[in-house]
Amino acid sequence: MRGATATDEEPIPLLQLGVASPPPSPSPMAVDDLFNSDQSDKRTGNTWTASAHIITGVIGSGVLSLAWSMAQLGWIWGPLLMLLFAAVTLFSSFLISNCYRSPDPDYGPSRNTSYIAAVQSNLGKKNAWICGVLIQMNLYGTGVAYTITTALCLRAIERSNCDKGNGSDAPCDSGNGWYMLLFGLVQIFMSQIPDFHSMEWVSIAAAIMSFAYSSIALGLGAAKVIGNRAVQGSLVGVSTSTAMQKVWRVSQAVGDVAFAYPYTMIVLEIQDTLKSPPSERKTMKKASAFSICITTFFYLSCGGFGYAAFGDQTPGDLLTGFGDFGPRWLIDFANACVVLHLIGGYQVYSQPLFAMVDKWMANQFPRSSFVATNHVAKVPSLPPLSLNVQRLVFRTAYVASTTGVAMSFPYFNQVLGILGTINFWPLAIYFPVEMWLRQNKVSPWSKMWTIFRSFSVVCFIVNLYIFAGSIEGILAARFS
Repeated sequence: MRGATATDEEPIPLLQLGVASPPPSPSPMAVDDLFNSDQSDKRTGNTWTASAHIITGVIGSGVLSLAWSMAQLGWIWGPLLMLLFAAVTLFSSFLISNCYRSPDPDYGPSRNTSYIAAVQSNLGKKNAWICGVLIQMNLYGTGVAYTITTALCLRAIERSNCDKGNGSDAPCDSGNGWYMLLFGLVQIFMSQIPDFHSMEWVSIAAAIMSFAYSSIALGLGAAKVIGNRAVQGSLVGVSTSTAMQKVWRVSQAVGDVAFAYPYTMIVLEIQDTLKSPPSERKTMKKASAFSICITTFFYLSCGGFGYAAFGDQTPGDLLTGFGDFGPRWLIDFANACVVLHLIGGYQVYSQPLFAMVDKWMANQFPRSSFVATNHVAKVPSLPPLSLNVQRLVFRTAYVASTTGVAMSFPYFNQVLGILGTINFWPLAIYFPVEMWLRQNKVSPWSKMWTIFRSFSVVCFIVNLYIFAGSIEGILAARFS
């Protein structure tokens, strides 16, 4: 249900700090025609393609930090926190999927094809503007985090091969910078993929890679536990020299878990790829439940076996800890799978932002050949590639900027913690809760209103705690 404030306002301009307007509502038509021809490309997605998109978006660099997070939290709070965030993420995704069509969530003629469009439709343009800023910060930050993670994995491969040929003390470490630049060059090419609808093959390949390296990390952790003939770790996690040190480390660990789960900012973009009937909402909820269950299994397994294998010495990136254990080729293969997955994952999180800019440019400069003209490039043995000069310039500059920031702040766990705070409360809790309350006309101070608002407040307090710990971690690493 739209509130009076939202419906009485003029539509938000197409781009204010990147906030895109929802597409105009289609004219009335038969239900058979509504689903696949309402002013959009024909949608062919199903439960499996949606699950591939979700898994690609969720199982990313975050999975490799979970063993370190569990080491800070211990055997009790570590698993419990992962299960809690899984439940919160699933709950949040269900709330957001209800916002795709309105006024009827299954057959409404008006479609909200992005998170920002849903916020504007339900909460008005001011909230949509704030939401747009937060989403762009998160999408941009995720690109930075993926660039850092890729460099760590490529560096681990280099180090492994260097040790094999020259011994563990060989001076052959070229640093992270060159690998970040290499990742950036690949992403400049990948960023020319026109839109989310053209990415099914990328997400499927990336999802396969995520299963591969998660399984290898799980297997290596289990093998190391068996080899040690003991389970490392404790109920309270890593001991520290001071209580305040423990407080900050726990904060960063909670932030890493918060970053690893939510994908709320791309729920509606994924839902917009689904064919109907059945309604997109039902398919999306089924895909979300399946994906979160699979994700949680891998998270608990990787985090648990990683902590059990290394105990207090658990590394920030789990795969970097197996340098002297297990077949080198298998560890190198796992790191290569991470890199291939993050190449696709970077695009899953960048395409919504690219779409905002493309829509704004098209509406601002409809007659500009720089914006509107597509050029077809023919590459031998490959399908024709459609290139747009505006798209090439902006997306190249965007990739270059994420690469530059990653090179300036290469702090893996701390960066993930800050991104977790941007994503967790505002996007995964506050806006979904407020939209649900508005849609269902829940009266202030009623029982349901009190429950939902109390839940939001508690999550906000947790969010402040995560943010403080992550900032402290970056400052400590920067000036140490």
